[in-house]
Amino acid sequence: MASRPIWRGHLRLALVSCPIALHSVVRASRGLHFHMINPETGHRIRMATLDAETDKEVSRSDLVKGYEFEKDRYLLLDDDDFAQAHVESSAVLTISKFVDAGSIEPIFFDTSYYLAPDGDAGSEVFVVLRDDFRKSNAAALSHVEIARRAHPVAIIPSGDGMVCHTLHQPADLYDPRPLFDDLKSIRSEAAMLDLARQLVERQQGAFQPADSQDAYETRLREVIDAKLKGEGITPQDTQEPDRGNVVDLMAALKASLGNAEPAKKPAAKRKKRA
Repeated sequence: MASRPIWRGHLRLALVSCPIALHSVVRASRGLHFHMINPETGHRIRMATLDAETDKEVSRSDLVKGYEFEKDRYLLLDDDDFAQAHVESSAVLTISKFVDAGSIEPIFFDTSYYLAPDGDAGSEVFVVLRDDFRKSNAAALSHVEIARRAHPVAIIPSGDGMVCHTLHQPADLYDPRPLFDDLKSIRSEAAMLDLARQLVERQQGAFQPADSQDAYETRLREVIDAKLKGEGITPQDTQEPDRGNVVDLMAALKASLGNAEPAKKPAAKRKKRA
């Protein structure tokens, strides 16, 4: 059964447009959900909303939003204040620019929505646009308003349809340079790179949906099922890698392609102090 649309409007490229709808990709009920339980009674506990200073309980319906402009000082905002910041709603996804689909770093992708024709009227136009995007290897950039927020989006063909990805803004992301600056001076040796390439080619294959299976959740479901039946479950033997063990990279690559054990680098000799 198809999900209900969360947004309906039109996709427009210049003078060409077609009616579309956005549908959630992720099931809302997916995954395991837990409650906090009092083990003495077996009852769920109730989370109370308390005033941070007086410890008195406050009804959620009486709460308002506040912006902390100084330490422990808040500017209170009501619905009228948020209404003033509300941008004019648009029911049109107007394509403003095309970029190479592979040029968008995955870290910019936020939430994904299926983008599908809304009725039969625009199906032909939709298919033409989808096939054109795919042939051009292009991602269409636009904006959409969802839940009072205007989101930049990238539209990319996927299977028989298209997917609309909301995008993080640059200010949303941490600067990665402090993490990788020290790597600039390191260069890969050709021989090691060739061995690494062989290793990748040997394990290369097509992505399958099962590849994204959550192994921890699958195992946890087995634990829950066994416990409901009053049975036990054999713990899996997990070994943590030795972070202090230095392995010769060339030997490790060769061993990965064959059956030899990777050789350990000899410990560096300490210079005697004068």
